[in-house]
Amino acid sequence: MRYHLDPVGGVAGDMFAAAMLDCHPEWQSGLGRAFTAAGFDGELQIAAQTYSDSILTGHRFEVRVPQHRVPHHHAWRDIRALIQTSALSESVRERAVSIFSLLAEAEAKVHGKPVADITFHEVGEWDSIADVVCAAWLIEQASPASWTSAALPAGRGRVASAHGRLPVPAPAVSVLLRGFPLFDDGLIGERITPTGAAILRYLDPSFAPVTTPMRLEAEGYGFGTRSFEGISNVLRVLRFEPVTMTGTQQSLAVCQFEVDDQSPEDLSVGLDKLRELEGVLDVVQSMVQGKKGRLAIQVQLLAEHEQLDAIIDRCLIETTTLGVRWQLTDRRVVSRTMEGHDVMGKTVRVKHARRPDGQVTGKAEMDDLADAPDGHAGRQKRRREAETKPPSACADVDNEGVIK
Repeated sequence: MRYHLDPVGGVAGDMFAAAMLDCHPEWQSGLGRAFTAAGFDGELQIAAQTYSDSILTGHRFEVRVPQHRVPHHHAWRDIRALIQTSALSESVRERAVSIFSLLAEAEAKVHGKPVADITFHEVGEWDSIADVVCAAWLIEQASPASWTSAALPAGRGRVASAHGRLPVPAPAVSVLLRGFPLFDDGLIGERITPTGAAILRYLDPSFAPVTTPMRLEAEGYGFGTRSFEGISNVLRVLRFEPVTMTGTQQSLAVCQFEVDDQSPEDLSVGLDKLRELEGVLDVVQSMVQGKKGRLAIQVQLLAEHEQLDAIIDRCLIETTTLGVRWQLTDRRVVSRTMEGHDVMGKTVRVKHARRPDGQVTGKAEMDDLADAPDGHAGRQKRRREAETKPPSACADVDNEGVIK
């Protein structure tokens, strides 16, 4: 399972909880029971309420704090003790403590203090504690899962805090988001809150494009409390499930370059040496028209990307090209195996492959047909006899290319 975060308006702890509950409405009652059993402050209540901003519809996550409870700041050590002694499951406690630990480390770095001396202000309020605890519970329910994210909106301007007005993103948020891709969409205001940044850092999502086909199963919209002009202040979560496909999915590299000043006989030798390299799966060449109207040879290699650097180096050694282009791509291959069949007193190797419809096909190796008598007719006769023989064990091949 994979979850993709689309921070249209931004990311905050309550937005994450709301989006996950909107994506998984069946989890709402379980979260309520877990939070009540945890016993946080005895009087706190949580609720996911249906909400619409007249553009999109989703949920808002609310933590209801009794009016007589004045705002209260908590030291990191107290929050940790509160979570660790709660009735939450051990895995949820560990996740919640880890998220708050990331926050504490970021605050310590910003303020130049030991982590043990950190006191949370805004994120030490009861509602922020509840947001993190509920996020930890939801992440546990989603596990095991991978997480991806779109680039994050940086925001602009200043945000009020217990330390005065701070630049956006707030300093602790900047520490937590280090290494993540951010962009400026021109909107003024805080877009990633400290709790949202800590959750993101804990999830450590991939921001690289995902090319593996997956099936979209559900989506969820979690609204924040602020409003922005012209855009919904919402975090969208998309839930994907793997697509079951026949064969094996592989990530490969495609390398390309052109040569217009190397003799055909020497280039042929060089390409043969490239074909022999570890990680090279195929090498093809074609005629193209290059600069100044000169004819050139375009070479394309299909390679395992783990060996890419060594393969590119060899391309620059074996040919006269001055540069190699490459890109990552995916391919799906059917399961196959090689088996020898006795045909007319000679062993002919046949490559058997299982197609998506379950059919097993065979293809004879031309090298084993070459010495057949009677020329073309003899080769075709030997081919037909070899290819019509089923695999010796049975007419099936497993995913690792082994005859079952």
